[in-house]
Formats: sequence, structure tokens, C-alpha cells
Amino acid sequence: MIIIPEYLAVHEPKEELLEIINNKTFNDKVLYKKKSDFHEIKVVENEIGRFLHYKDTYQAGFIDTPVYKGNLPYINYFVIPYLINPDIKNILLIGFGTGKIVNDWEQLFENLESIDIVDIEENIFDIAKEYFGFKKSEKMNFILQDGLVYLRTNKKKYDLIVVDVASDEGIDDRFLSEEYFKSVKKSLSKGGLFVSNLCSSADLTCKENTFFASLRETYNSFFQQVSIFKGDESDRVYYKAFFDIDEHVIDITNIILISSNQKFTIGDDYSKIASIGLDIKPYVKNLQFF
Repeated sequence: MIIIPEYLAVHEPKEELLEIINNKTFNDKVLYKKKSDFHEIKVVENEIGRFLHYKDTYQAGFIDTPVYKGNLPYINYFVIPYLINPDIKNILLIGFGTGKIVNDWEQLFENLESIDIVDIEENIFDIAKEYFGFKKSEKMNFILQDGLVYLRTNKKKYDLIVVDVASDEGIDDRFLSEEYFKSVKKSLSKGGLFVSNLCSSADLTCKENTFFASLRETYNSFFQQVSIFKGDESDRVYYKAFFDIDEHVIDITNIILISSNQKFTIGDDYSKIASIGLDIKPYVKNLQFF
């Protein structure tokens, strides 16, 4: 079953703001187009930036506006693990995007030994290199496979596992199954970190937000510590850059969960992250639950 983000909203948006979004058009120039076994792929460029487009949605890309320059902003939460453990050596990424986060990790983690990248889309690596400036290194290993299949059969231990796998329609509920969590746990090293990108109504404490309540309960049942970041900063950047709106509109937000089988703390030395051009402080402040 696919979890459709729009169905998770519990509040209606302001009509005047929704009208701005619905009436907004972008001058998309198609740089690449291909239909694969899994996606209708486009790379488009417009006045906001350059984006990887699957069917009807921007999956990844770069914003280039006076307001913000960089990755789609929710991806910035994926560098927070550096503040928890700067000595990460082995990383597993399920869901590749443009690959910029991979190149960022290479700059951050000085003792990095390997990054295994799993994606089901066979064209994605060439697209990232050609259109998004991705740079491959000897530390990277590309695996063309369904992420759950890989986790099920994997024997390797990782210090960091990041899963970012929304499809054209939404999130496959297989990524909330007991088998999935057990596969992730067996693939984590002692003290390893598990980062997942999901979504929810932005009102996390509303009694009608049963999805988030269930999500939080599930993660807490499998991991000793779960730190949950609500995408307030990524939403702020998104609405401002794309629509010049200074407030949250649609009642859906990214929920970034950082989990571990051991207790951890989040450090406050942001200098190394700042050196790659990212102000991580506003994202760290979005911590909601732990």
C-alpha cells in the first residue's frame, strides 16, 4: 500500500495562500526526458533552479534563488549525523536523488571508508553526473536493487543508514513494516545511526494526527533513542523560494527521524558543516521529540 501524503493532512490551508500556489507557473525547460521501468523521468530547469522530476513531482535538485541556494532543503537534515558522530566510516544510502548529499558526506567525514548507494532506477547515476555535478569516487559502490531486498540480504554493518524513498505517489508502507525495521537494525553497527525521511501533518500534537502518533510509537518500539525533526526550516525555505510566501501553507511536512540502538547526543560545533556552505543551526533547532 502507498501512503499518500495529501491524505495525512488534518487542517485546511488558507484559501488565499492556496490560490497563490495553484496559480503559480514555472517556465520549465526540459533538459532530459526518459521513461524507465519505474519512472517517467525529466530533468527540468526553471527560474527557481534545476530539478529531477518523476511524473508530477520534484524528487531532488538544486534551488538557485536570492533566498536560498542548495539542495532541496529537507535533505540538509541528513548532515545532522555528523554532529552526533563525526567518525562515521561506512554509510548506506537508499534513494540516491542528485547525489549531492553523498559528495557532502565525503567532505565532512574525514575517516569515511565506504558509501553504498542503493537505488531501483538504473538511469539515476548517469543523470546525477551529467546534470547535477555529482562526482563519483572509489569509496562509492552503486547497487541497482530494491532497498528492502538489499537490507533483507545485507551482511555488512553501517555506522549510518539513510533512507529517502518516496515514489511518485507517496511512501510505500513496506518501509514501516516489522521486517524492514529488523533488517535495518541488523545492518547497523554498534551505536549506528538510522535516518529516515517521512511525512505527516505539520500539527504533530493534534489528536487527529493518528499517523504521526503511530509512527512515533513504532520507532520507539524498535530503537532506544529516536530524535524527530519536523521540517519547519525546510518548509520555510521551500515556500519562500518557490512561491515568495512567508508561512507554511499545505498541512504536510517532512519528518526526519534519527534513531539508534544506543543513546546519543547532538553536538553544537557547526564549523565543519559551515565550511561546505550550509548553515545547519536552523535545522537542528527543529528537533521536536527525543
